[in-house]
Amino acid sequence: MNFRSFGRLGWKVSEVSFGAWALGGDMWGAQDDKESLMALHRAVDLGVNLIDTAQGYGKGHSEEIIGTFLKERREEIHVTTKIPAKPGSPWPLPLTARSEDFFPAAYIISECEKSLRRLRQDFVDVYQFHTWTSSFNLQDDWYEAVQRLRDEGKVRAIGASVPDTTPECVIGALSLGKIDCVQLIYNIFEQSPRWNLFPVAQQLKTSIIVRVPFDEGALTGKYNENTEFHPGDFRRHYFRGNNLKAVVARVKELRSFKEKRHPDMSLAEYALRFCLSHPAVHTVIPGIRNRRQAESNVAAGDGAWLPADELEELQQFAWRKDFWTEEVQETHSKQNDYEG
Repeated sequence: MNFRSFGRLGWKVSEVSFGAWALGGDMWGAQDDKESLMALHRAVDLGVNLIDTAQGYGKGHSEEIIGTFLKERREEIHVTTKIPAKPGSPWPLPLTARSEDFFPAAYIISECEKSLRRLRQDFVDVYQFHTWTSSFNLQDDWYEAVQRLRDEGKVRAIGASVPDTTPECVIGALSLGKIDCVQLIYNIFEQSPRWNLFPVAQQLKTSIIVRVPFDEGALTGKYNENTEFHPGDFRRHYFRGNNLKAVVARVKELRSFKEKRHPDMSLAEYALRFCLSHPAVHTVIPGIRNRRQAESNVAAGDGAWLPADELEELQQFAWRKDFWTEEVQETHSKQNDYEG
């Protein structure tokens, strides 16, 4: 495992870390807790030293599993978790939202205490807001609440897990030094951070955690037009209608591109290496739910980047989309996805 310095925080973190959404056993389908623990142990045995979770993953169950696991290990393992907006909050949050309406100070503090109990820890390394909007950048009540937690030793760093389609909305908070770590979507389809947020993060030495490197599994190449998802699995909505057909067609083109250059590399490994080939990225958190996935994903964390000319060619696959709220109406040339 190769390690990178985690922005200005300076921690040495594994290039590939552990995304623990599926351990909650809800929106990714049923999950066996024993299998979750075996996956965590295998990943750490292979060098992983950062685990990312959230209060919303299985209503805290992911945090509970991680808490059990941490008591069985003695290594230094960094844990990042997230606080959701108050129940009933709209998604996405309004552009002019007041943070005190969705993340009031007392709520931030009490929810952190709950996470610490579930994780069975005295502190979390990064306490992240599980959504963000631009108006928060200039507000101070949320910042003062997390600073209080940091002063009390319960939080080491402040993070924001930014929205899928507007990762740049946090730049204002970065410039003011309020946010230490940003978690965002960056993958072969969603390349926009490299042109806006990444240069700012590099200048300010902000830590970057990349989520959704596989575009919810699509970039592993395991789906076809007839793939079905169980009721309750969020991918049933994400890949609804024409979305799955459009994705499968694009992944087929990507596979042909990859095969000419790396015929012995899996598409999943290729997707991870793409993410890790940008110097602004400090770690990537693919979802891991079993030992096999742990072994497969961790293999990409050996420090080997894709060549610069190949990364430039991969820009042809950039695709701005919002499957959460919009369905693809028709397939069209990928070259036009960043135009207009």
